Amino acid sequence: MKTTFPLTGYGLMAERHWREFRPRMVRELEAEGRLQEALYEAQERTLDELMNLETKLEAQGLTVQQAQAQAWEMVRESYILLPSETDE
Repeated sequence: MKTTFPLTGYGLMAERHWREFRPRMVRELEAEGRLQEALYEAQERTLDELMNLETKLEAQGLTVQQAQAQAWEMVRESYILLPSETDE
């Protein structure tokens, strides 16, 4: 039985971005049968880090909206919006 990895908006955003800017990585992951798993992992790590950062930023006095925006700025390139393969 094949394991499914449900993707939310972050996972879908990662897939679109990776296919455009990281096609070689996507081909390698697809060849290994691990693309969906990698997307799910990127999504979950992003969510975990966002939640932790938002909590810390709110404790420092930021509003919920400010904390969310700043946390996204800090985390988005770690797992979702990876640099282009040509930029490496």
